[in-house]
Amino acid sequence: MESALEEIEFLALSSNRVEVLGLLAAGRCTRTELADATGASQATLGRILSDFEDRSWIRHDGSEYVATATGRLVAEGFTDLQEILETEAKLRGIVDYLPTHAMDFDLRRLSDATITVPSATRPNAPLGRLLGFLREADEVRAFSHTFNEQALRVVRERVTAGDQRFTGVFGRSAIEALADESELRRQLEALLAAGDAEIRVREEGVPIAIMIVDGVVYLLLRDGNGVLRASVDTDDDAVRAWAEDSLDHYWRTATPLEPGTLSE
Repeated sequence: MESALEEIEFLALSSNRVEVLGLLAAGRCTRTELADATGASQATLGRILSDFEDRSWIRHDGSEYVATATGRLVAEGFTDLQEILETEAKLRGIVDYLPTHAMDFDLRRLSDATITVPSATRPNAPLGRLLGFLREADEVRAFSHTFNEQALRVVRERVTAGDQRFTGVFGRSAIEALADESELRRQLEALLAAGDAEIRVREEGVPIAIMIVDGVVYLLLRDGNGVLRASVDTDDDAVRAWAEDSLDHYWRTATPLEPGTLSE
């Protein structure tokens, strides 16, 4: 009997095998239908089907083939493994910056996420993508250890114009950093004075930087020195549910920020 690793290798070494097993796990197919779907020759299909029958992964029913219960199990497991490895490859360059300690969703939920990293020609690409979202959004909800100057300006302009609603929870250090600079303090005060903005301060701080921009969750990823290394955005339902639950937690454990409390 082949070992599990040998069976994985048997499948992985042939994209035709993977595709044929997946097709038969999804439903019945004739050899002609399999050939049309995969582009494999009849000789190649003959070998694949024979190997699968030897393993009891498929059965022949008249002119059609169909996966057995164990064949469907293998197909499902191999698809899961492929998805895991594809997601890992996508996240490999940014995994050191992901707040995985706070993320209680399956990382595969990020398989379709957009990852933006700085480049030599676009060093501010991650922030630039966020600002593009902010300029069009009707509602922005945030919880973060920082409030970027450019993001603050865009949000203030949109909110004071009556085009956006903003809700945010920030660590005390983020608010103090803004209050220490007169122009940024004026921007923050104008935002606080708007009817469609609510900001709270969390004395314990906020360890991650997340914005929920309409239905999109936007993560800003920084290294240990505070340098922006990447951004990740997704409209995945599970990621959004996690972000909304996290925001609710930080909101409930924070206090309202009043304009008069900002020091000169």
